[in-house]
Amino acid sequence: MTQLQYYIAIVAGGLCLLGLALPFGIGPSGAVTPLNCLPLGAFLAVSFLALIVFRTRIHPGLVGLLAVAGGVVVLIGLGRIDHAASGFWIVLVASWALSWLFAERLSQYVRQGRIGGDVAGLLIPLMFGAAVLLIWEAGTRGGEVPFVILPPPSAIWARIITNIPTLAADFAQTFLKSVLIGYALGCGLGFIVAIAIDRSPFLKQGLLPLGNFVSALPMVGVAPIMVMWFGFDWPSKAAVVVIMTFFPMLVNTVAGLNASGSMERDMMRTYAASYWQTLFKLRLPAAAPFIFNALKINSTLALIGAIVAEFFGTPVVGMGFRISTEVGRLNVDMVWAEIAVAAVAGSAFYGVVALIERAVTFWHPSVRGGRA
Repeated sequence: MTQLQYYIAIVAGGLCLLGLALPFGIGPSGAVTPLNCLPLGAFLAVSFLALIVFRTRIHPGLVGLLAVAGGVVVLIGLGRIDHAASGFWIVLVASWALSWLFAERLSQYVRQGRIGGDVAGLLIPLMFGAAVLLIWEAGTRGGEVPFVILPPPSAIWARIITNIPTLAADFAQTFLKSVLIGYALGCGLGFIVAIAIDRSPFLKQGLLPLGNFVSALPMVGVAPIMVMWFGFDWPSKAAVVVIMTFFPMLVNTVAGLNASGSMERDMMRTYAASYWQTLFKLRLPAAAPFIFNALKINSTLALIGAIVAEFFGTPVVGMGFRISTEVGRLNVDMVWAEIAVAAVAGSAFYGVVALIERAVTFWHPSVRGGRA
């Protein structure tokens, strides 16, 4: 354990014990504390002593358990108080500090080869996400944040559970139709135009500036025009997605096609390889990392474009339609439910593209280095 990690451990452990000793909040019967959870209090005290005595050999698993225990204390207290007091906020800060320490210790174990990098790649984001949700839940409920300003995650989850059919219909309309179809058309068109530009200097002088022009078009101005051209249903949203995804694919593919070295191209010429043989056997494989960068960028841009396009006219279904209408009704928990579904869908889409990239470009140094 480094000196900084040791100091974090001392501060976090001391805050945990101090928070358990102070009033946790004001409930129906006055000041309350979670000290009736004696097993958790004992565990925090013993673990705090272990951090001091065995500082160089402390395992990140113990730090993770400490962070989870602090979070459990906070959640137990939330169910018993109406107004948060000093102990509540101190334990919350301590739990966040222990989550930070967990990530530090786990990363150090990975560098020392004592834990696999894949394990850390899974556990650290999980701990970070849990810490963010805990701070969000505790901050909104303990701090009595107005529901209209920011609902707690528990309320958003309850809204998701009770509105699964509505959310599923919105997801199908926005993601399965507008996003996927527009993404495929935009990326495909950008790739084809990039090949044409690479093949013809005349097109490079004419089409590449046109691509720059298309990328500069404001989406809020294009979306209403697409609605007038293609109607209120998903084709107009897919057209917006095509415009948004076309230019990143075009630019990255053109750059990737020029990424192969001159020695490799000279060798292909000595073998009397044609343009298309050189393209498929050398230049496209060399351009694969650039192409997949564009695909990953477009996986998020496509969803954003489809949702924003639905603000300018859509049938009574879709993520953008639901967000705009529920904001007007002040149903912010439903708005956040749609945002959560969109975030999960976008992250999953990005993850699928990244997995395909690892399978296709396994030979690339960045992928081989990540696996090592």
